[in-house]
Amino acid sequence: MLTGEAIRTLDQRLRLSLPAEMAGALGAEALIAKERPGCVSLWPRAGWEQKQQQTAEIIRQKLASGRLDARLGDVQRLGRLLSTRERTIPIAGRGRLVIPEGFRDFLGVDAGGEVVVVGAAVCVELWRPSVWAEVIGQEMPAFRDLLEDLAR
Repeated sequence: MLTGEAIRTLDQRLRLSLPAEMAGALGAEALIAKERPGCVSLWPRAGWEQKQQQTAEIIRQKLASGRLDARLGDVQRLGRLLSTRERTIPIAGRGRLVIPEGFRDFLGVDAGGEVVVVGAAVCVELWRPSVWAEVIGQEMPAFRDLLEDLAR
């Protein structure tokens, strides 16, 4: 389970160094995905691709059977979002990665800016510090209830 929190700086060459344990868990390649404005996530590539393939197969079957004929606009919107939401990126030595341009814009951090790196159990999240402070402030009061609910 990926846990921890660290503050890193996006260097002038737009590289970010992950904590060693997080980089090790991701491997040589990760999938970067847009989550919400101010946050992108890094996923181990194999697990993400398997989940996406399963989901895509369900949608293909529904399209083939005509069950989505009345929702073609939603299917098109899903395709648009999928095609711009994720990308495979290499993780170099010492856990360094380059956040691709569209993802960096979505994250809202420029060269020299800080990024909060958060272990989110199943993935690593990269947050713009102001957005992270807001989200954690909203979510922390419900921590105990969430933990108890998931542990049941």
